Amino acid sequence: MSTPEFIREIRAAGAGHLLLLLPGVTAVVFDDDGRVLLGRRADTGRWSVVGGIAEPGEQPAATAVREVYEETAVRCVPERVVLVQMLEPVTYANGDVCQYQDITFRCRATGGEARPADGELLEVAWFHPDGLPPLEPFALHRVRLCLTEEPTWFAAPEDTAEAPA
Repeated sequence: MSTPEFIREIRAAGAGHLLLLLPGVTAVVFDDDGRVLLGRRADTGRWSVVGGIAEPGEQPAATAVREVYEETAVRCVPERVVLVQMLEPVTYANGDVCQYQDITFRCRATGGEARPADGELLEVAWFHPDGLPPLEPFALHRVRLCLTEEPTWFAAPEDTAEAPA
């Protein structure tokens, strides 16, 4: 995954390697046959769901649509938010530290032919939910949530008795 230009500018302007809180989006895309779109990542070789960082001023749903198309050449529409979660901070090999607030969307494919489109993925394929390849817990949790009609998942506040008014 390449670093977006706006993040390089922030770091060059004085943030250096300091922690940046960034808006992340995950898109779990289903086709009309109920299969889920997965990509095998170039950086890890592992299968995963599609995701990325929102550009300044970009709505999260638009980020999901853009990332899916950029990475897989599949067109989609977001149907609902299934998860909102603050992830643990990540320290990259160059020393940069980021923490992502992930918003996961369940999406429906509307066109295009699945293929690696921008170099971030080695392969792209559709999988039936009962025949998924090995996935990291991050991706598997999101796929499972998208298969339910449960309300949006979020971490509950640790102490609601002291919640601000």
